[in-house]
Amino acid sequence: MATGSNIRTYFNGTWHEGDTMVMRAADHGAWLGSSVFDGARYVQGVTPDLMAHCARVNRSAEALMLRPTTSTEDMIAIVEDGLKAYAPDAAVYIRPMYWGIHGDVTAIVPQPEETGFAICLEEIPMAPESAAATLGRTRFRRPVMEDAVVNAKAGCLYPNNARMLAEVRARGFANALVADAMGNVAETATANVFMVRDGVVMTPIPNGTFLSGITRARHIANLRADGVEVVETVLTFKDFESADEVFMSGNMNKVTPVSGFEDKSYQVGPVTRRVRELYWDWALSA
Repeated sequence: MATGSNIRTYFNGTWHEGDTMVMRAADHGAWLGSSVFDGARYVQGVTPDLMAHCARVNRSAEALMLRPTTSTEDMIAIVEDGLKAYAPDAAVYIRPMYWGIHGDVTAIVPQPEETGFAICLEEIPMAPESAAATLGRTRFRRPVMEDAVVNAKAGCLYPNNARMLAEVRARGFANALVADAMGNVAETATANVFMVRDGVVMTPIPNGTFLSGITRARHIANLRADGVEVVETVLTFKDFESADEVFMSGNMNKVTPVSGFEDKSYQVGPVTRRVRELYWDWALSA
């Protein structure tokens, strides 16, 4: 599924122009869902936290019982080579991915002797700074480790996210504010979430039901270095109803302001703007 343009695909040891076919019908990943991916960005000539994203896709593969076949360092070198075909001012989504090829005698458990690997580069513009999202509540929740591979960025987790989005979009919202199994706020359907109240930044504490994102960690570090108090804690929907500001954090757009949650409206306030400023100051000076 191409969402952008000017696609390049690394597969079987070389770069190919276009959205190259990489998976066969009988591959374990095609019919039993053993696929993982990660996402990084090339923007303004830099690739923020590329090493962390490449390392995480290998950890995700291991969580799905797949054998990673490409080291973090080699993955970075492949990406850097592929990016040479893009203009310095291009905004590119970088997506390394693994999938299972063979199963065991029951077909269910992926086997380690062969693992599919590809990297997709895709031009996708960054959202404008003025773009803001609205959030609605969803009846669908984040799973726990006993139910799903929540410690991986796995393709098989995303149908649940799709249900969340479809449900809230039918009511006119752009994204969903999602609960964990205990009913506390975990994240949105597509990104980690932060709220601000009385100048203090708060975000759901990682509890094993959602990925504590790489960009999330970067925002926390940047804010604390700037003297802002950041608290990771248990947050309820009532907490978000009383927030002064809310913003989402994810690799695709780094910072997305939230303008409303159900009937509550928020300002796109000074902390949200400062988070964006701090992120790009760090990224462009690293």
